[in-house]
Amino acid sequence: MSEITQESKKSKVKRSGLIRLLIYLRQRFDLEEGKEDELETIEYISKNVEFKGANLWILIFAILVASVGLNVNSTAVIIGAMLISPLMGPIMGIGLAAGINDFELLKKSIRNLLVAIFIAILTSTVYFTITPIYGAESELLARTEPTVWDVLIALFGGLAGIVAGSRKEKSNAIPGVAIATALMPPLCTAGYGLATGNLLYFFGAFYLFFINSVFISLSTYLIVRFMGYPKKHFLDSTREKRVQTYITIFTILTLIPSVYLAYGIVKKTIWNEQARQFVAIEMQFPRTQILNTNFEYSNTSRTIEVSLIGDLVSEEEVEILKNKLTSLGLIETELIINQSGSNGTDINVLRNDILKDLYERNGGLILDKDLKIALLERELSEDAQIRNLSNEVAREAKINHPNLKKFSLGRSIFTDLDKNETDTLISAYASFQPQPPRSEIKKFQDWLKIRTKSDTVALIID
Repeated sequence: MSEITQESKKSKVKRSGLIRLLIYLRQRFDLEEGKEDELETIEYISKNVEFKGANLWILIFAILVASVGLNVNSTAVIIGAMLISPLMGPIMGIGLAAGINDFELLKKSIRNLLVAIFIAILTSTVYFTITPIYGAESELLARTEPTVWDVLIALFGGLAGIVAGSRKEKSNAIPGVAIATALMPPLCTAGYGLATGNLLYFFGAFYLFFINSVFISLSTYLIVRFMGYPKKHFLDSTREKRVQTYITIFTILTLIPSVYLAYGIVKKTIWNEQARQFVAIEMQFPRTQILNTNFEYSNTSRTIEVSLIGDLVSEEEVEILKNKLTSLGLIETELIINQSGSNGTDINVLRNDILKDLYERNGGLILDKDLKIALLERELSEDAQIRNLSNEVAREAKINHPNLKKFSLGRSIFTDLDKNETDTLISAYASFQPQPPRSEIKKFQDWLKIRTKSDTVALIID
């Protein structure tokens, strides 16, 4: 009986400890702590939806700053533009409106977002049309195709943004979300695509912006519903049901394609990683190297194209590699292997092309080294000449000045501090025993100028 009582006590202690832990965790993760009045939060987000006056000009200037940053490939400038950008307002407004059944706010948010998108793309298109720098740098190319990480960043960033926006003390989370989700650079990249006629860049960048916007709105909607924000009520129940129906239809029409597109992005990201792993692990040959790899993924076809150089890989080995594709998860993937010697490509031609490419890349470096070598050779030659001349001048001077005991001739570098100029000067050192008169020293210095063919000779007498 006592054992049963002890077990019962232990069970109660465990339950009590678990309850305390749950209470502690609930207090730690309670979103009600520091929460702003719900109506104040709704008003705060609603105010940031509007795009007119100063807000519109700020958007234009931010777009121009971001376009310059993409143009010159400056990450710091792009981050600065994203901090300035007011694009988060209407996107969060859409999620809030869907969460509280406010159809008027939903229409206002969508209308202002479309205006912002139009102005942003128009501004960036004009900039990239007139800029003298045409190349697409890495910062710009990174915004032409979304990945699964962009989807996750938009979702988690949106959650952080709405939670921060619902606090009494506003933090810097919303600007941080604007930086993390990178709403502005994709619109600038879309403008670049229009300015250069590259529709792939335009659609890819706009696709990235659309995905980011939808998932930020979705996270706003989820938090608003989770925190129980009051829904908008109408006196006319029929109209209220109609509004709820409209918002539900809009939400479904927005989410279904977005989820489908996000699913496609996830599949592509996984396939790309599997393809890279396949090439890195399976395509290792002792006397053959990989020159280039290219991965192509679409809904209809998937291709891994690899260019090899070195010993030819046999047909049997190629067939084994192709059979491994399915077992490694690369279903319906075609493997194309280009080898030196196949398709009319000769190993010597490839080797010559590589050497030519290396020479062209290092041409500037080689030329710079040649110039440095020529300069050093000239310096050494002049130093050798002055050393030989020093011995000749010393012997000739001894004949004219028997009391000359020591003599040295050399080149010195001097700097004119007033003119901030540097020049080379012939300098001479002479030691007499006994010391000659001034007239003889002057005559000796004039003779040195003629003998060394120099306009000036610095003479040091000991």
